[in-house]
Amino acid sequence: MMKGYFYMESAKKYLTVFRLLALTLAVLPLAACGNGEKEASDDGSKLKYVPELNEVEIEPLAYTVFKSQLVSNGKLSAVSRSSLSFGTAGKIKSVNYSNGEKVSKGDVIGELYSEEQRLAYESARIALRKAELDLYDVLAGQGYVAKDTLSVPEDVLAMAKMRSGYDAAVNALGKASHDLESTVLKAPFSGKVADLKLKKYDNTSSDPFCTVLDDSRMSVDFTVLESEYSFLEKGLAVSVIPYFDQSLRLQGKVTSINPTVDKNGQISVRADIVNDGSLVDGMNVKVIVEKDHSNQLVVPKNAVLIRDNEEVLFRYKGGKAAWTYVHTVMSNSESYSVIANSDRGAELSAGDTVIVSGNLNLADGSEVVLKK
Repeated sequence: MMKGYFYMESAKKYLTVFRLLALTLAVLPLAACGNGEKEASDDGSKLKYVPELNEVEIEPLAYTVFKSQLVSNGKLSAVSRSSLSFGTAGKIKSVNYSNGEKVSKGDVIGELYSEEQRLAYESARIALRKAELDLYDVLAGQGYVAKDTLSVPEDVLAMAKMRSGYDAAVNALGKASHDLESTVLKAPFSGKVADLKLKKYDNTSSDPFCTVLDDSRMSVDFTVLESEYSFLEKGLAVSVIPYFDQSLRLQGKVTSINPTVDKNGQISVRADIVNDGSLVDGMNVKVIVEKDHSNQLVVPKNAVLIRDNEEVLFRYKGGKAAWTYVHTVMSNSESYSVIANSDRGAELSAGDTVIVSGNLNLADGSEVVLKK
């Protein structure tokens, strides 16, 4: 019994020693961490405060021409356009061009089989020759020299032509010549072939055979709001931007303004554009109409900010930003025309230097440095 008690007491002593040893090992890392934090804290206390550096770009302010803009959507059409059809029905013998190919004035685009028309023409030509002989016989019977029609009085000559059938033969030959010519389709002007659908051996239909477009110059039709009517005038510069290439700008001028307002409160406008070959008939484009205004103080859009519901910009003065209240008078896609907000006591004049970038976080009197 005593021996069991002795073993139990020994086990308790060993357990106590083991617990003390474990507690010591756990405390040592914490102590080490505590010292590290202190050292880091000591090192951190040695760091110096570096103020924020405001790098800006500036531009001088000067009176210049400001281009106000009116933006709309328009549709292009070739200045010259002609839908061509054969003058008579028949079967197509040849098609000499395809869509998109260039033609010159008078080029034969297509032909019909014309044997019937050629026979009719020859018959009419022979009939005219016979009628001419009959005319000479009538004149000779009345005592006039057969081929000397100039000496015959007009009323006598007119009666002789009618009796001989000469007038009718002339008309018949003219019709036969027209029918023969109608089997050949020629370009009325130089341009490009479009809308060609039929091919050799097809029969002609009621639809046009093709269209010829002169797209060296294009018209662009667009609309503006009734409230923008005062902005418009003939001769204003126009830029056309195709949607497939926003970097491409083609120039033109306003040529006509329809003086009526439609049911949607819009006014139709047309401008002519010189085509560099990239524009296509029927293409949708962006249209910008520009109007020049002289003696304006112009700044990039980035220069103007909204602070406290007011328009402001910063002038650069001796390494600092000077808060200046302004009004934007006009705007376009890139810039503003501005004047000083006199109600706020602001001043702005040519020769001032305006901060145009790096101004988002500036305050009045902020120190700034110029970007290199």
